[in-house]
Amino acid sequence: MRYQHVCLESIGYLLPEEIWSSEDVEQKLAPLYERLKLPEGRLELMTGISERRFWARGIMPGQLSVESCKLAIEAADIDMADIGCLIHGSVCRDFLEPATACSVHHKVGLPNDCMIYDVSNACLGILSGMIQAANMIELGQIKAALIVGSEGGRQLVETTIRTLNEDQKLTRKSIKNAIASLTIGSASCATLLTHESISRSKNRIVGAAVQANTQHHELCQSHEDQVGDSMAPLMETDSEALMKAGVETGLATLPPFLAAAGWDVADLDRTVCHQVGTAHRKLMLESLSIDPAIDYATFSWLGNTGSAALPSALAVACEKEFIQSGHKVGLLGIGSGINCTMMGLQWNESRIASKTMF
Repeated sequence: MRYQHVCLESIGYLLPEEIWSSEDVEQKLAPLYERLKLPEGRLELMTGISERRFWARGIMPGQLSVESCKLAIEAADIDMADIGCLIHGSVCRDFLEPATACSVHHKVGLPNDCMIYDVSNACLGILSGMIQAANMIELGQIKAALIVGSEGGRQLVETTIRTLNEDQKLTRKSIKNAIASLTIGSASCATLLTHESISRSKNRIVGAAVQANTQHHELCQSHEDQVGDSMAPLMETDSEALMKAGVETGLATLPPFLAAAGWDVADLDRTVCHQVGTAHRKLMLESLSIDPAIDYATFSWLGNTGSAALPSALAVACEKEFIQSGHKVGLLGIGSGINCTMMGLQWNESRIASKTMF
């Protein structure tokens, strides 16, 4: 996929105030740690994650997405009448129906002729929505689009902790499939895409590529769809197999991505990957022959925030001036399924707005 007329105009993101350190998580897992004689510090050592954040109980994803959308609109200083599409792309949503995009559309105050819907694609939901929106903008169907998602990890982490403490049959080996669930954090992020004719930032999206490797769709699964079951999900993840298959999928996606962008690997000035953990990042960058010095990571203090992880890390990288005008930026997203999405940006000007709340 090649683009000539699409810009990533702005990003708005929210982070929760409540912080749980990995030490806090281990303290909550005291019954398990004592029973299996697990050493303290194991969780951070294995994942590279020292902290993750959680929203207050009762906060709905749509409520957070409204705030992120308003921040993105504020940062862009755009006429909302130009926004022709709203896509809600997170794993977390308010209800099975209607689409969470409906309440967000209403509360943000977007036009009635704005196309709205939800996209579900695990940790790639926002990136998938960005590609759909970019296609519409490139075709001249709309002038601008908001793609937003809000992930809340509290329910998954708390349910995992409770299950691990209560299940007396668990062994050191069998708990491995639950480790990934303890790395989950929370964040909300909105990206605003525009046609170049109304763009002020001129951050061009130059190309993108996708790859589906669905023979591995069982490596990371929730036990069942529990959106309507007190929001008490459980996940089972074969982290080692998922990491290996994810890297293989990334390797398959890189050549068509570079071809679409018209780049070589050496042309990349900065990269932002999906935020998983130390081992995944190291293997991915080594396999793609990307220097870790050009990559920006937030997982050490935010954990894995699902669909919001990559775009919010991009925003933080811009705020820290790690990404600057003239940089060629690669967004390298991998999600369970397994799916991979890579997108290339020619960066010009950062328009970022953020808040810490709830």
